[in-house]
Amino acid sequence: PRSNPVTYIKAFGAIRRLFADTRDARVRNLGAGAFSFNTPGGRCEHCEGAGSLKVDMQFLADVYVTCDRCDGRRYRQDILNIQYNGCSIHDVLEMTVERAMRFFREERQIVRKLRLLYETGLGYIKLGQPATTLSGGEAQRLKLAGYLGGSDKQRRLLIFDEPTVGLHFDDIRKLLSCFQALVDAGNTVLVIEHNLDVVKCADWVIDLGPEEGERGGELVVAGTPEEVAACEASHTGRFLREELERAAS
Repeated sequence: PRSNPVTYIKAFGAIRRLFADTRDARVRNLGAGAFSFNTPGGRCEHCEGAGSLKVDMQFLADVYVTCDRCDGRRYRQDILNIQYNGCSIHDVLEMTVERAMRFFREERQIVRKLRLLYETGLGYIKLGQPATTLSGGEAQRLKLAGYLGGSDKQRRLLIFDEPTVGLHFDDIRKLLSCFQALVDAGNTVLVIEHNLDVVKCADWVIDLGPEEGERGGELVVAGTPEEVAACEASHTGRFLREELERAAS
């Protein structure tokens, strides 16, 4: 619950330093650590900066309730009174990635990292949204953004499982650009996917079937999208053929 998009891509440190550099923070001798919800100092100690309290339900799943001291805002009131361009640190954590890019448009380092989230189709999520509330596809794209922005550039095999679930077609286009950037950097990207916009862009397609469950599990065809489209025994090939013809027309 303490991990969120802005901490995962390591942009929160730069944001906290902006708040620490404000006049009000300097007058109160508040450093960047005071604006962290993960360490003592400026956070609400009742919930230890989580914004919520865990209630043990014995034999049921744990329930999280909003902290009644900070009202879910994670920080002490004196910290929330410090504002950067009219917004508190809580206000920033409540911003979507897209809005935050506009808000920090003069801060190139922050915008560069936020853009990684935007380009993987996560422009709508809040900076402070707990990682535990992300869907499987969102979590995969968050990890992708973190990898693209990291310093570890070793060549790797990266596996994605249905990463396009719930995505708008324009966000799928952005995701495909990220996949291509990974491939161009020397990585191998393996995607388990049914979305034809992704399948038709693959270098190599492995079609398993021909049906589902016990009637599947066999290798029907493997090859380029065009070769799979030409296979009469492939259900994927039939729909892929229509997609390629539509793209060519």
